[in-house]
Amino acid sequence: MKFLYSVKSVKDIQDLNPFIVVGCGGGGEKFSNLEGIETVGYIDDNVKKQGKQFCGKTVSGSLEECLKGAPDAKSLVIMLPIGAEGSALKYAVQAIDAGLNVVTSFRSLSIGENLSLKKFADSKNLVIKEIGPRLDVVEKIAGIAPTKSCEVLPKISYTPKAPVIFVGGTSQECGKRTTTKMLGIASKERGLTPAIISTDEMGLEEPTDFNFRAGSLSAMDVPSAVLCSIKYVEETKKPDIIFIEGQSSLTENGNPHPRGLSAAILIGAAPDAVIVGHRPNHPYREPKGIEEEIKAIEAVEPTKVVGLSINLKNASLDMCPEYFEDTYNLPAEDVYKNGASKLLDAIFEYLEE
Repeated sequence: MKFLYSVKSVKDIQDLNPFIVVGCGGGGEKFSNLEGIETVGYIDDNVKKQGKQFCGKTVSGSLEECLKGAPDAKSLVIMLPIGAEGSALKYAVQAIDAGLNVVTSFRSLSIGENLSLKKFADSKNLVIKEIGPRLDVVEKIAGIAPTKSCEVLPKISYTPKAPVIFVGGTSQECGKRTTTKMLGIASKERGLTPAIISTDEMGLEEPTDFNFRAGSLSAMDVPSAVLCSIKYVEETKKPDIIFIEGQSSLTENGNPHPRGLSAAILIGAAPDAVIVGHRPNHPYREPKGIEEEIKAIEAVEPTKVVGLSINLKNASLDMCPEYFEDTYNLPAEDVYKNGASKLLDAIFEYLEE
């Protein structure tokens, strides 16, 4: 039953031409560019887009207005983002009531969760279909899949007022959580108000403000969750500086699965500066190294790695922070033993520049 109304090929909807498209963004443009698809009108609730040209047509503000300029439309496709389900439902009902077939995106409006729409369309002898998350394909190739899309958070835009510092690392369990905490402590000792955000369920120690497990979210939702957390702490705490704990690594060998999570947290943080943690002679992880991680971080985000946090738990006896400082020409510190004041100096020096 769950795939009966799912669009599996563009051929499934070509006979529903011509279309009016709701949503003048990336999804609307992609749909219009599909092979054999004809679009005759566009609708968007954003007044800044109304009256402007989009894909060669003038954007309308309502279905009624759009139908006046596109009376031959046979179907309506709804390409709105997550968070716009109310608008999507409104347009679906209006379209069916006006005698139009409906194609929705699972992000806009899940038919499986709104079966009354299917019944309404059937009563009018109309077609309603959904461009779904194609979890049936995932189930086929991997043997298992979620019952529904894991992407649930709305996309937000927000520019932090305080500087944001990301704490990354060359591997899992290399000291990112401890470094983030120690940077917060060092900031408080200087009379600042820091905000410390942990992205792991084990971020339970003070002065961490709150923790959530980024790995519990879809990769699409992680940047949104990080950005929401920044917005939340700024509204509730008015911090002078924000520290965000990363997860895993962008370059670690042996276990590639969390690397996308690391990138998603970094992208959501969009940091002003970065501290990289490293654990030499790691007993059960396979870091590629500091140089590789720095290159990867600075390639993913327009930011700067300004210091190294060295976890000497498994280091050779002759290793010390100064060795890494000389090798990589960056301030380095054993924060577990000496605190993070030296790294905080490096952060402020860079921010002042």
